[in-house]
Amino acid sequence: MSEIRRVPHCSHWGAYTILLKDEQIVGVEPFEHDPAPSPIIHSIAEWAKPERRVLQPMVRSGWLEKRENSDRRKRGQEKFVAVSWDEASTLVADEIRRVSGTFGNASIFAGSYGWTNSGRLHHASSLLKRMLNLVGGFTRHVDTYSIAAGPVILRHTLGSTEACDGQSNTLDTIAGHTETLVVFGALSPRTAQSEAGGIGSHRLETYLRKIVARGIKIIHVSPLKDDMPDWVDAEWWPIRPNTDTALMLGLAGEIVKAGRHDKDFLGRCTSGSDRLLRYLDGASDGTPKDAAWAAAICGLDAGKIGELATRLVDTRSMLTVSWSLQRAHHGEQPFWAALGLASVIGQIGLPGGGVGYGYASLGGVGAPFNIGKSPGMSQLTKQIDSFIPVARISDMLLNPGAEFTYEGQTHVYPDTRLVYWAGGNPYHHHQDINRLSEAWTRPETIIVQDPMFTATAQRADIVLPATTSIERNDLAGNKRSDLILAMKQAINPVGDSLPDFDIFNLIAGKLGVADRFNEGRDEMGWVRYLYDVSRKDALEQFGFEMPAFDEFWETGYARCPVKADHTFLADFRETPEKFPLKTESGKIVLGSEMLAGLNYDDCRSHPAWIEPAEWLGNSDDPAELHLITHQPAGRLHSQLETGASSRAMKRNGREQAQLNPDDAHAREIVDGQTIRIWNTRGACLATAQVTHSLRRGVVILPTGAWFTPRGDDGLEVAGNPNVLTLDVGTSQFGQGCSAHTCLVKVEPHIADQRDAFEEYQNQLAALVAV
Repeated sequence: MSEIRRVPHCSHWGAYTILLKDEQIVGVEPFEHDPAPSPIIHSIAEWAKPERRVLQPMVRSGWLEKRENSDRRKRGQEKFVAVSWDEASTLVADEIRRVSGTFGNASIFAGSYGWTNSGRLHHASSLLKRMLNLVGGFTRHVDTYSIAAGPVILRHTLGSTEACDGQSNTLDTIAGHTETLVVFGALSPRTAQSEAGGIGSHRLETYLRKIVARGIKIIHVSPLKDDMPDWVDAEWWPIRPNTDTALMLGLAGEIVKAGRHDKDFLGRCTSGSDRLLRYLDGASDGTPKDAAWAAAICGLDAGKIGELATRLVDTRSMLTVSWSLQRAHHGEQPFWAALGLASVIGQIGLPGGGVGYGYASLGGVGAPFNIGKSPGMSQLTKQIDSFIPVARISDMLLNPGAEFTYEGQTHVYPDTRLVYWAGGNPYHHHQDINRLSEAWTRPETIIVQDPMFTATAQRADIVLPATTSIERNDLAGNKRSDLILAMKQAINPVGDSLPDFDIFNLIAGKLGVADRFNEGRDEMGWVRYLYDVSRKDALEQFGFEMPAFDEFWETGYARCPVKADHTFLADFRETPEKFPLKTESGKIVLGSEMLAGLNYDDCRSHPAWIEPAEWLGNSDDPAELHLITHQPAGRLHSQLETGASSRAMKRNGREQAQLNPDDAHAREIVDGQTIRIWNTRGACLATAQVTHSLRRGVVILPTGAWFTPRGDDGLEVAGNPNVLTLDVGTSQFGQGCSAHTCLVKVEPHIADQRDAFEEYQNQLAALVAV
């Protein structure tokens, strides 16, 4: 009888050991040092199944015949032709040469957004940019779909993004010192399962239980009660979506009205506070921002808002703001308004006081953070400075040569001829997919490199099959993790797939730059080198000794130097002149001279309530509901969508949409029924989940269902919410995505008997033999 082989590995949702028998995955064990492992780890065997994998290099038949002159509207319709790796890599290299030579390198867009895998060597986005920087450069994106408007405004008002990158007050400090905790959005282990670059130890639940044990007063502000665990004794404030800014400003206005704002802190540590104070007391626009004003906008109780304003000053208070709040129209404002409220309270820089962003938005935010050098592949020297804000892809493709603004500067969209997307799925994460589908017809050539035959890969001209992380060697680690983790190869590559490094090295060879791309190292040579760089930095900078590589690789993990019990801006609070911030004034900016000069109507010179394009407060149709798209419990985005933990969250083969019982009753919808969710941008099907855990007027639909439009009428049958969402920038300043600003209608649907999984497989089979 064969023995069980044990292989340590790591993914975005945690570290684990893969159990193999006769080279087949037979189980997964959580990492021994993880107190709250994610159930998603048990779905990784899905990667070994060939049904949705890209098994060999493929080229769309029309493009193979006519190249850049092909009918681009046939993407997703014409069959693919299998080719060898030699032919595929030659086609890709020739296209890069053609476009760069004819139109310039700015016409090459390196899409490759983010979550491809947690490995630091085979990080497809970094490798693509490394290769293209060796042949003249590319157009890149800045910021992320997860968080864009927030860091843009914080760079201007705090001088860095540390407060939303995991370096605000650590949760151990909050658990030890905070007396009043106001949670705007989520603070849930559900959203903290994953971390970019992998995570070894999920600690949020541990800290939450300490917070509960200390009896800290928790106010939870969210349309969804389940954004906090049910065992946390939080007072739920079911706010109207997209109105958190008004609540923050109303709380600040109440404090100012009572004369209890911290004048000393505002004077020493902030600039432009007079602009904010004049707005709060109504001197600038005639409308005082107080509890009654906020209550009318937010749908909350004015008396409770007034009581909370008093408590925030009387006790050590901490504000946490989820990343999700800034994924909305005018998403800069809740981040800036929270900073304004915390400044008015005056506890920034005190243990357990102030404001922080992104707790539980990723698993490592709030945990002790790595102060050493995280492993990562260099993208080499940037050759050209051509970029777009990450969520403006459709705008770029539809409007070449048009102007756009970002952080106060005016730029021009490039004339994109070639899109190379490695390790990402915009047909999952981009807003208004039907608009994206039109934009997708504009480039002459689209290359997609991915393990899976996603909707994006279906709509490519050249598809390159990459291995998943379990088919290669790598290592995981990041700034928000206290560990570097070995990612050992568990199974042989599926089909003819290759590791991302090997694919780019092959293409780099055709471009004549392989020696500079690989620097003489193979896969294990790079894994060893990246680890040794981090190990050397830890010893030289912090006197922290990490094990030698061979010991690390055998053990499966190594600890890194970390900072715990951290209070954000403590030194700055004590002596702001000695520790100035990198802002226009060296202080926290509450009134911006730069924004005053720009005079934008959608991002003013101080935190402000600005009505979003779509919200319940300006809807004339009582049938409309506000759609919120959140991270599902059973997968990360669209990854492992067919895995067991993802399927467990679905019903009838579709995503479940949560509805309040009153809204369901008014529409004659019962629990478990198929429903149609629609607006002028598109329509999708889902299964109704009727629950008291969300406020009236709201519908919740998770992200990540694989885009499956029905051929006859285009109805999306799997429950992909981005056929509905609004594709506009948060403001002229930040240009982030506005996915959470979205009104829809919901109605019962005559049961569609076709299973969404089977429908997707049928569509794939029409393009390629599976």
